[in-house]
Amino acid sequence: MRLVAGKSFALVVDIQERLFPFIHDNEALAARCVMLIRGLRVLEVPIVVTEQYPKGLGKTIAPICEAVANEPCIEKMTFSCCGSDEVEARILAMAKHQVIVMGIEAHVCVLQTVLDLRQQGQTAIVVEDCISSRRENDKRIAIERMRDVGAIITTAESLLFELLERAGTDTFKEISKLVK
Repeated sequence: MRLVAGKSFALVVDIQERLFPFIHDNEALAARCVMLIRGLRVLEVPIVVTEQYPKGLGKTIAPICEAVANEPCIEKMTFSCCGSDEVEARILAMAKHQVIVMGIEAHVCVLQTVLDLRQQGQTAIVVEDCISSRRENDKRIAIERMRDVGAIITTAESLLFELLERAGTDTFKEISKLVK
């Protein structure tokens, strides 16, 4: 299945201040997520940002907030983004069925969101280098499970070029600068 920018939106799941320092390879994760978000903005792909219990886990980390241009964060208490009425309403209002998923933790909120998206018939695109957990093994097992339910597993750079579709444009030049 080809991924198309006009049929896609992105979900940035719970990349928050108090949990982030404990995430495996967190600095690389932040850099890849920021790069992907900037690329998605160039491609005009809408972005939804969630925060799991921000009173306890803090706000979304600053680099992500800056990259999404201060897109409002939707607070949730359920692990799955689809369990939140407000997030679910935003997802349905998008009327787009290719959901690009990035965030933490891979084996909890990301996994449960992807399971629910798939159950709803949505195409879940999990960006492997833009998700993580505290432990590498938890991420690995979560990716296996998401793949088993039909999620598409990809990388940030691969996804951006697939959504871009063609070279030789100003948009291509902008994306190329981001991935270098």
